[in-house]
Amino acid sequence: MTSGTPGTAGNPDGPADGPSKNGSAGASGSSKNGSPGASGSSRASGSDAANGDASAGGASAGAVENGAVPDGAAPIEARVWKRPAPILTTDTARPEGGGRAAPSDAPAPARQWPLLTVLGLAGLGLLVVGTDAFWQSFRIGTMLVGAALLVGAVLRRVMPSVGMLAVRSRFTDMITYGVMGGLIVLLALMVQPKPWLRIPFLEDILHLTVT
Repeated sequence: MTSGTPGTAGNPDGPADGPSKNGSAGASGSSKNGSPGASGSSRASGSDAANGDASAGGASAGAVENGAVPDGAAPIEARVWKRPAPILTTDTARPEGGGRAAPSDAPAPARQWPLLTVLGLAGLGLLVVGTDAFWQSFRIGTMLVGAALLVGAVLRRVMPSVGMLAVRSRFTDMITYGVMGGLIVLLALMVQPKPWLRIPFLEDILHLTVT
């Protein structure tokens, strides 16, 4: 027996699970060829468990980022990434009902006939006003311009697609074309001399604004 270790043959002083000569884990179950003992096995299994927990945690985090909620976990609201607004606008979204008014294989004038109709009527009215070819040409030409806008409002209402005549939403275009066209026609009917339509309170308002 070696001194300092009663009852045990060949064991040096110190803890029973200390390192051996070749650096392997302690004497409890360790061999001379460097194979790990019981404590080494427990350490290895502990590291494997830690790695497994970490990988499981990573998988859970990935699942949560993708919007899935793992079993047994509280639901977490998924964060939706939104693209920031561009500093410089490079394109324009097509307004409601801004598609072609004819098939794509039709010629360009046929695809844009609602806009050409409105522009044609307005141009005709301006031509009548500008030439002053007959009596009351100013009144009639102005009424043609207002009628062109009213036709645009009707086309915007009844047609699903009006091409470039659509500028904003359907409701906004209808209100804009209708109000402007109606006011132009109303003022053309009330213009002096010899107005075709007399509305006393509107005449008073016109007199106050003009004078």
